[in-house]
Amino acid sequence: MKKFLWLIKKRMPPVFTIQHWLLIASAFSLMLLLVRVLTSGRLSYVFLAWNLFLAYIPFLISNWLSRHTEVWRTRIKLLLLIFAWLLFIPNSFYILTDLFHLENMGNKHPWFDLTLLLSFAWNGILFGILSIRKMEMLLKKTKGKFISGLMICAVMWLIAFGIYIGRFLRFNSWDIIVNPFSLLGEIADIILNPYDYRYVWAMSFCFAFFMVIIYYTIKKMNEIF
Repeated sequence: MKKFLWLIKKRMPPVFTIQHWLLIASAFSLMLLLVRVLTSGRLSYVFLAWNLFLAYIPFLISNWLSRHTEVWRTRIKLLLLIFAWLLFIPNSFYILTDLFHLENMGNKHPWFDLTLLLSFAWNGILFGILSIRKMEMLLKKTKGKFISGLMICAVMWLIAFGIYIGRFLRFNSWDIIVNPFSLLGEIADIILNPYDYRYVWAMSFCFAFFMVIIYYTIKKMNEIF
């Protein structure tokens, strides 16, 4: 037994990195989901795993860009990657709106469903914040602090707008390719008729401001320690 514990300790990293904690947090969420599926006998909750995977994509793109800075010299490839990142980054915060499903889950133990949804939402937020931070640092090196700050505000609004499109209009990130005319038509209508869609604009700016607060609060937490 002592030898087994020694082997585990030897293989464990001396300090857990953010990647390790992201892995632990994601594994915890998936474990809760597995328990929920097994106890309910229903697969209706597996959308949480899919949403988490979609939230991971922009994190993967930003990590790749930070490790391959030479791509910044290839404009077309860079623009394609940034475009893909912008398409998928709303998915990171979109999981927050999965809390709407809480009242429809019909579980005798609502605390479990709340923990389940919050764990997935928290992981999505973490992936989103870390991904945006990576992009901010890359942009700061090339364009300066002011431009990178403007990028944060613009991206947060795009994320909030994307969340509305996904949650209420039921479009997905890939609809820009498979269903572009319908998607762009809806967006054009919202932009050209702002008064008719004042609820959309109010929701977008409110949610964007909330995410800016979350982002800068977490970003500044390291100053406490």
